[in-house]
Amino acid sequence: MMDKITAIIKNALKEDMPRGDISTDTLFTDERSRARIVAKEDGVLSGMAICQKTFLMVDPETGFDMIRGDAEQVEKGSVLAYVEGKTSSILKAERVALNFLQRLSGIATFTNQFVKEIAGTSAKIYDTRKTTPNLRILEKQAVLDGGGMNHRMNLSEMVMLKDNHIQAAGSITKAVTSVRDKLGDKYKIEVEVESVPMFQEALSTSCDIIMLDNMSLVDMAECVRINNGQKKLEASGNMSLERVRKVAETGVDMISVGMLTHSYKSMDISLKF
Repeated sequence: MMDKITAIIKNALKEDMPRGDISTDTLFTDERSRARIVAKEDGVLSGMAICQKTFLMVDPETGFDMIRGDAEQVEKGSVLAYVEGKTSSILKAERVALNFLQRLSGIATFTNQFVKEIAGTSAKIYDTRKTTPNLRILEKQAVLDGGGMNHRMNLSEMVMLKDNHIQAAGSITKAVTSVRDKLGDKYKIEVEVESVPMFQEALSTSCDIIMLDNMSLVDMAECVRINNGQKKLEASGNMSLERVRKVAETGVDMISVGMLTHSYKSMDISLKF
């Protein structure tokens, strides 16, 4: 995992400095500075370790004193870290380091809002694969830092039979039976359904999880009643902070929220000398 993260940071730095930093390289040589990284709004942190690693990859001799860590709730004005070293090194790492920190903290903060919204219910908030290409490993960690849960990391981890799989296979039963015959119990199988009759068919198969996709609250509650604890139930589709509590109260086990990683707002964080 660390090799993947190192490669992500390396590529980001190369993107930002393909041939060095003209502004900084022209102005500075061996001058030294001290800076602080400050939260400009309340939020939950994620990416502090990535931020630190970015500065050290630019210059291993840069000092990075981490004051607050990943998964911590911070208030506006909180000092998150002190950075000390060559002025040129700090300036070269600043934007990329903050890009990671701001975005990942934004995801963690947004996730935490959903988690708090369903507090007291038996449901858990899960992410999806709707992540920024090549940054999934970081964004899913940000969801964990915000108190959420990770769904499958990739298409290789488990079987998920969605509407197009089912239509091409002929039916839910045919799709599940075919997969189970070929894979046995090696992988969990999740089936997406859009109505109560589809749910009843999925319930009669050997699948492990049933996703209730874009269902009304009434239909979700009916599926929970029929299920009676037989299989894990996941609610998905059009989840919002305004609606998620009512969804959780239907009794589903999992609530997947795509917007955690595609519609978040970056947290306002700055670096000041």
